[in-house]
Amino acid sequence: MSDADAVPLAPEDAARITEFARACKAAARAVVLYPAAHPAIGATLGRIVHLTSAAHLLRPLALEVLPDRLLIDGRAVARPDPAIAELATLLHAHLIGELIVHPGGDADAWRQFLLLLARSADTIRADGGIARVWAAMAHRHLTLREIDYAEALRERKAGEAAATWDAVIANCLQGDTVQLDEDAIREFLGIAADSEKLGALVTELETRADAAGGGLGAKTAALLRMLRGIVDAVATSAPERLEPVLRNMASAVGQLSPDTLMGLLTTAGDADEGPRLMHAVIGRMTDGTIAGFVARNVVRQASATDRLAQAFQTLVRDDQQRVRLLALAREDVAASPLGGTDGFGQVWGTVAEKLLTSYSDEPYVSPEYGRELSNARTQAIEVEQVGDDPPERISAWLGSVATSALRSLDLTLLLDLLRLETDEDRWETLMTPVVLQIEDLMLVGDFEAADQLLAVLVRESSDGATTARRQHAMIGIDALVGGALMRHVVAHLGTVDEPQFERIKSMSVSLGEVLVRPLAEALSIEERGRTRERLTSILLAFGTVGRRTVERLKKSQNAAVRRTAIQLMRKFGGAEALPELTELLDDSEPQVQREAVRAILYLASEPAYKVLEQALASGTARSRDAIMQALAGMRDERATPLLSYILRHMDHRRALSAPYLRAIEALGALRDPEGIPALAEALRKGDWWAPRRTRELRAAAAAALARVGSPEADRVLAEAARDGSRGVRAAVRAHLRAGAARQPPRGAAS
Repeated sequence: MSDADAVPLAPEDAARITEFARACKAAARAVVLYPAAHPAIGATLGRIVHLTSAAHLLRPLALEVLPDRLLIDGRAVARPDPAIAELATLLHAHLIGELIVHPGGDADAWRQFLLLLARSADTIRADGGIARVWAAMAHRHLTLREIDYAEALRERKAGEAAATWDAVIANCLQGDTVQLDEDAIREFLGIAADSEKLGALVTELETRADAAGGGLGAKTAALLRMLRGIVDAVATSAPERLEPVLRNMASAVGQLSPDTLMGLLTTAGDADEGPRLMHAVIGRMTDGTIAGFVARNVVRQASATDRLAQAFQTLVRDDQQRVRLLALAREDVAASPLGGTDGFGQVWGTVAEKLLTSYSDEPYVSPEYGRELSNARTQAIEVEQVGDDPPERISAWLGSVATSALRSLDLTLLLDLLRLETDEDRWETLMTPVVLQIEDLMLVGDFEAADQLLAVLVRESSDGATTARRQHAMIGIDALVGGALMRHVVAHLGTVDEPQFERIKSMSVSLGEVLVRPLAEALSIEERGRTRERLTSILLAFGTVGRRTVERLKKSQNAAVRRTAIQLMRKFGGAEALPELTELLDDSEPQVQREAVRAILYLASEPAYKVLEQALASGTARSRDAIMQALAGMRDERATPLLSYILRHMDHRRALSAPYLRAIEALGALRDPEGIPALAEALRKGDWWAPRRTRELRAAAAAALARVGSPEADRVLAEAARDGSRGVRAAVRAHLRAGAARQPPRGAAS
């Protein structure tokens, strides 16, 4: 029993670490699933902020991170909650050895940290490690200490642990069982309990087996011996740790090459032990492990090999799960140097097509023959020396069974069936394979083929031969819109060239109004600039139909969707959107109000200015403040006509005096000479029965004119000082002296 187990944490520390782990578990899931404005984000992050606030966390919380638990001062919770183990596993996967939580972190800072943890460990290590990435974010509520496993392994080679490391590999390669003394077994258990160390051991064994030249059979046998030795040692010495060790073994197996992994998957081993052990290990491979296995080998080969496709299809049997895991793998590959190369979209399309093409030779090839076939890859055979077929014939044969040729045959078959089938019931059954085929084609980027199938559905939904067929086609389109189509479209928009984008736009518009809402919702959560630009372009291509749907989105419960609706209405342009934008001036979300003000401002018409003036006159103090904040934040000359309109038409008395003064200040801040006439009129306004308000009004107008600082503004101030009333002269006097100071001395050289 370790010291951490012997002396458990005090109850108050145990409760603190448990609550913290549970809050992190809930928030880590929420930040990945929901946009930043979603209520679930605020609720889950708010819980962490509350637990780590200065009022509840009186001193920094220092957590030592082990592979399956968290310690405080070397002590663990007596009865740990599962959330503690999950948080420890997540932190350890990113090589975090110690996490110090300082009081006072806000919701945004915690969201940034949890999003960082959600990224794959490989991509973060490629960026220099999590400690460096976190330090670059400049948040101070967390201190991370990263484990340097490279240094740990160098130390291992220099000390007694090297004997264990080398003995295990040597025994496995020589066909012996793993026989170690008590100290070595303890060291071996330490390796098995750490996924990084175990992965390094498995990788080194594979490398040495390749160097020994024993072939695939000898290599898989050595790996199986090692895995059995790990299970036997853990089951004998620490059976309670068997489950975490099996998970670590699954992660380590994901580091192997596709050939070796397929060798393990197809080997018979012992009559019972081999298949049972591999089934237990493979069954614990997570989605991240499988996606990382695919991404790592795609980056290494810059493509997908047949063996990788076979291994992927063997690991993942469900088609929908394959599509989801490929989306995860694509993110990892996109973050690698390969993702930054020209034509990455086409490369990935070929990869996804190959990995999704389901083919298995199990009904035709025995396991023994499959192993021999895999082993044949290690033998150098000059096919040209024994073949007598000309190269062009071989090329033609290979072309007839290529993935692109098979996909073309699938497309031709479906198009022919859609055209020739006259039975309504049978035609209805075609909708499922057609929808799935379109989704697959969009996933791999074959937009031309997808367009051909989609055109049939669109044609039949509008002018089908019968009502029943029209209904079936419409149901098929609804299934497309409600399925993975939108996700695949968004994934490609940032990388496709202009002709491909125009085809995607044409296909989207052909689907009609039903696609506008999903497009707008995708735009509301999209952060990539090029993708946002192209989503907007597609929505604008819908014209009047798109405008109607976008206007309805202003009633969405999601504030981000409402803001997107306003931005799109501004893009559509025209006074027709003015009534819809007017309603949003009283929205409960300040950001929505500001977007509505900007949209009305960009209309640049007197009716639009009249709407804003009326909103200021009749709105609440809160809405007036939001409108004026939006106007004050506009550092754009397009705001000058609106601010001038407000100064000339809006009453400056009572409740409107404050927004009137803010309009004067905003117009002065723009320093636009076009605003000088309106400021000059405001300077001479006033009421003898309200001397204080009049002084404030004139002082603000004089200060704004002085801030413009142009010769025309100085002239207005000079005229006011010469022929204005006593109050006007008093307001401009100080600013007039400042204006004179700006003039060059008389007689100075020009």
